[in-house]
Amino acid sequence: MEAMTGGKFLQKFRLYETRSKFYLIGRDKSRSHWRVLKIDRLECAELGVEEDPTSYTENECQELLWRIHEGNRLTGGLKFVTKCYGIVGFVKFLGPYYMVVITRRRKVGTICGHEIYSIGKSEMIAIPSVIVCPNVAYSRDENRYKRLLCSVDLSKDFFFSYSYNIMRSLQKNITEKNTGQVVYETMFVWNEFLTRAVRNHLKNTSWTVALVHGFFKQSKLSVSGKDFWLTLIARRSRHFAGTRFLKRGVNEKGRVANDVETEQIVFEDTSDGIPSHMASVVQHRGSIPLVWFQETSRLNIRPDIILKPDVDYKATRLHFENLALRYGNPIIILNLIKTREKKPRESLLRAEFAKAIHYINKGLTEDKRLKFLHMDLSKLSRRKGTNVLALLNKVASDVLDLTEFLHCEISTSAKSEGAPSGERTVAKPRDDKCSSDQSECVAKLVPLLLQKGVLRTNCIDCLDRTNVAQFAYGLTALGRQLHALGIIESPKIELHAPLADDLMDFYERMGDTLAIQYGGSAAHNKIFCEQRGQWKAATQSQEFLRTLQRYYNNAYTDNDKQDAINVFLGHFQPQQGKPALWKLDSDQHYNIGRQGTLKEEIARSFIKRSLSDGNILLENSLPVSNCNNGEKTGLLPMQQLDDIREPSDSAPDISICEPNPSSSMNYGTVPGGRHSMSEEWQNYLKRLGYPELHSSNFLDLDLLSSSGNSCDEEDEEVFER
Repeated sequence: MEAMTGGKFLQKFRLYETRSKFYLIGRDKSRSHWRVLKIDRLECAELGVEEDPTSYTENECQELLWRIHEGNRLTGGLKFVTKCYGIVGFVKFLGPYYMVVITRRRKVGTICGHEIYSIGKSEMIAIPSVIVCPNVAYSRDENRYKRLLCSVDLSKDFFFSYSYNIMRSLQKNITEKNTGQVVYETMFVWNEFLTRAVRNHLKNTSWTVALVHGFFKQSKLSVSGKDFWLTLIARRSRHFAGTRFLKRGVNEKGRVANDVETEQIVFEDTSDGIPSHMASVVQHRGSIPLVWFQETSRLNIRPDIILKPDVDYKATRLHFENLALRYGNPIIILNLIKTREKKPRESLLRAEFAKAIHYINKGLTEDKRLKFLHMDLSKLSRRKGTNVLALLNKVASDVLDLTEFLHCEISTSAKSEGAPSGERTVAKPRDDKCSSDQSECVAKLVPLLLQKGVLRTNCIDCLDRTNVAQFAYGLTALGRQLHALGIIESPKIELHAPLADDLMDFYERMGDTLAIQYGGSAAHNKIFCEQRGQWKAATQSQEFLRTLQRYYNNAYTDNDKQDAINVFLGHFQPQQGKPALWKLDSDQHYNIGRQGTLKEEIARSFIKRSLSDGNILLENSLPVSNCNNGEKTGLLPMQQLDDIREPSDSAPDISICEPNPSSSMNYGTVPGGRHSMSEEWQNYLKRLGYPELHSSNFLDLDLLSSSGNSCDEEDEEVFER
């Protein structure tokens, strides 16, 4: 985390124009470093930018602007356009280039003296002068593309920093030296495409800001009379990004839908803003990494799930290889989808997911095997007397025993030419009281403990149930973080403690934000409401309204939202003589077998549909419920599946099983054999082609009930009520 020499990050800009050029004047926070960027306005088809290599003082810059004004007096002189706080990027549709700039910003937090901002307002400015702008600039299609791009509201849930690599976790910033161009190419920088042309031309990132999309919240909390700062960051991946029903599962490159990295940072409150210790923990959520998807339907609140067979699980393997590359090992998977249903939906994906993990683990060494935990959260939340959050806390505790978290020590000193090996430096603001000679101060970060591996949580949408599980993990981690910082004596925070309520508010807000981005409505927070003791009728009314909102947006607005995302990320680039984006088929058809750009030819495989509600479809095959027609088939008839029941018993102890060749555990079996799968259910899985899984990397945490199937999803249950 190296600071730029002298801390000369350009933070404030003023845009001027003549008939032939734009002049963008940038300066640092201390007003001692002034630079000039020239943008050609006489070329329509190409982007012409030139950076003045000279570093000016404020007076020299004013003199330069006066000379430019005098030299262009005959054509109108130099005119002020707007003040701004960085370039979001440049974009071209069918006509001229446009420049997107930030015209208003809001400070939302500080990490190690580095200020984090959100966007208050942005503006898109056409670059060519009116005299050279072609008629196509005012065409109907051009204006529609402009409206489409502007529908991506940069003032909501986008954040950035001039001096801190907010697109990476604190641990990565400490342990890796990558800066500049490299960090723009990470998966969490959403304007990578918009800034690519200017970055490649200038060979630097001084004029642009790297936007991260997701969630950022920082607040000062107190426990045991001690104040500390809690920061919660959610970074949404730009790869395979989109809306709920249009982006599902995994693509051929191993990138999953709704891929979000969540980081929880804790540090003590100090007068100078630089703490002596910091702690950070990272967790991950993402769609089930199988090749599956759903098609939106205005008549069906639960569209059919279409599962595409993948014999070798290549995409699934690529996904977990990428996770291991990002976070190390172990990779622990917490799967929250349903165990059994009257009509197999989630349960079939659950079994296929287990089969994929079992297949992948056979090719991995013992220390790199994936650890797979099953927990039917929907069933558990309906079971009377079951404290779901307590069970999740136990899981989180076992996971943290394996992965640990980042704990680093920070010391502040005057900046030296080089930092000792294993240390990274963080710039400290120049207006702090660290030095009186105008020299920069730095904070040296020395890691005492590093996180190894990550917890990956998923349900079907990775929104509602996943957010509850992530809160439980965050609460358990927070206790350990505060204990490591010496703020509390015990590493455990009780569920009913005031601090737990504060953290729940953080995760509830994050869950609502991510759910609106991906699902179209705020999250279903039924478990949070029950934990607070909220009136049940009020909770049901709130859940009903959110279900309606999600259904409406999924059915009527998601296609336009997906088109806007595709244009913003550069997945679709308009071309003269080619079909417009809105004339193409649904974005759903790009989910499978594409190479990452919508300019390629569109090919869609034939999918047989089912008239029944809620059936899982296998591509190029019949629905599950229609497969028993008297012919020999590998699928169990739905009538027989409905009669399958499992025994009921008390809750098992929850633990994470380490790989042990001498021990075995059948998939779906709780340790000690207290809960075993029924023989019929095992036969059902065998008929579907799922092997008996004798691997101690598998653990089922379900509380089995004899009360029948809990087959309704939360959305449908509330909708029917």
